Amino acid sequence: MTDAENERRGFARASWANVLGNAVKIIVEGAVGLAFGSVALLADAAHSIADLVASIVVLIWGQSSYDEPDDTHPHGHDRIEPLTALFVGSVIALLGLNLLYESAQGLLYGVEVIFSPLLFGALAFAIVDMYLVYRYTSWINEDLNSTALKALATDCLNDIYTSFAAVVGVLGVLLGFPLLDPVAGALVSLLVIYQGVEIGRENVDYLIGAAPDPETRTEIVETLRDHPEVRGVHDLTVFYDGPVLEVEVHVEVDGDMPFRQAHDVESTLVDWLRDVEDVGDAHVHLDPSGIGEWKDCPDDC
Repeated sequence: MTDAENERRGFARASWANVLGNAVKIIVEGAVGLAFGSVALLADAAHSIADLVASIVVLIWGQSSYDEPDDTHPHGHDRIEPLTALFVGSVIALLGLNLLYESAQGLLYGVEVIFSPLLFGALAFAIVDMYLVYRYTSWINEDLNSTALKALATDCLNDIYTSFAAVVGVLGVLLGFPLLDPVAGALVSLLVIYQGVEIGRENVDYLIGAAPDPETRTEIVETLRDHPEVRGVHDLTVFYDGPVLEVEVHVEVDGDMPFRQAHDVESTLVDWLRDVEDVGDAHVHLDPSGIGEWKDCPDDC
């Protein structure tokens, strides 16, 4: 079995874990919330319905990022993964806004809940359920470094936070302070909105081909200059193609170098660049040094 097939299977297992984990959470919280009229539990279950949809989208759509290049996608399908992650981030942000609205409604008009120990039991189940899914997704993603799975793992943490907010609300009902529910919900909703926006911002950069940080660019130039045959580096372009970096660069070498030796130098430089963190592919063009056909530029160009 190839590495790509192993990665696709790992991605599918983590996606299925999120689908099943959210489905079970919805059933348990929804049933108990309906039985005792808990708005907190029903809101948490409704939150997970959107999470379930996002997990299904990642399961079906996200695996396409592992497809081989073809005639219609000659550079592969890497950008599908950040696109799915962007979808998840958008869902998270919208859910946060909805939770903020529901919390405001609770503060304005109050809440009515019939207390039962089963409310705590359902929330405890939901927290453990999401924590296990979070740990499993993160464990799988240690090898895959998938932006879509990273977004799902973040969403699992958001579910845990919202469930704890619901615990505070139920505890408030038990102690005679039901307004603790919308207050806690409002605070958590702001965190959820922030995380959704951050996921979206990161993956938009992947989709539009943004440049990496200056440190990565400097590391690439230093990697090229470490080769003893390299006399100059110019016209360097580094950009994201999906979640990985693409490098295009011109490198100056001795113009009298034998063709076979030049080919070996180019191959070595490409291999070195691919070993740089986050670099997926590299294209190196060799130029004879000293002929001045390119614009002057500083060493880190």
